[in-house]
Amino acid sequence: MPMRNLIFVAFVEPVADGAVFLRTDWPLHITLVRFDAGSRDSPDPTKRVADLAGGPAEAALGAHLLVGEDAAFGRNGSVAVSLVKPHPALQALHEALVEAATAADGRILTPRHTMSGYRPHVSHHATREGTVKRLNPGDAVVLDRIALVDMAPDGDHTVRHVLRLWSRTPEAG
Repeated sequence: MPMRNLIFVAFVEPVADGAVFLRTDWPLHITLVRFDAGSRDSPDPTKRVADLAGGPAEAALGAHLLVGEDAAFGRNGSVAVSLVKPHPALQALHEALVEAATAADGRILTPRHTMSGYRPHVSHHATREGTVKRLNPGDAVVLDRIALVDMAPDGDHTVRHVLRLWSRTPEAG
């Protein structure tokens, strides 16, 4: 089994369980934790990590979040983001998902941006039409779509695949 590049996110736009979309068409989301898991010597880690994440994901559903100010992340501040104000349920979810990824022998890709270094945010996203999808300071967000996403299903880095969705919304299908 090759290494899987996985990510837990909280979608702030509708998405269905099993959805596949282009890397360039990510629905707006809060990154919760990104990690690699699996090896040639271990079985597919996605079921185990999803099982470990289920309880914390279900417990966090329904939390009301507030969008804070804009910031610039990434190399040279090239990624425009909307920060999400700290919230105990969001922080607890993040920490539980880090623990789930680690327990499933996952390797956290950005360890300094986890646990006490976690800064929840929603990246701004340019559309094909030339507009920018984003959240604005003061926007309210309900944590109602938490997902495990494969960042390169079957080794294809141009698409994303929602492997598991925990949701309180009818869009989950």
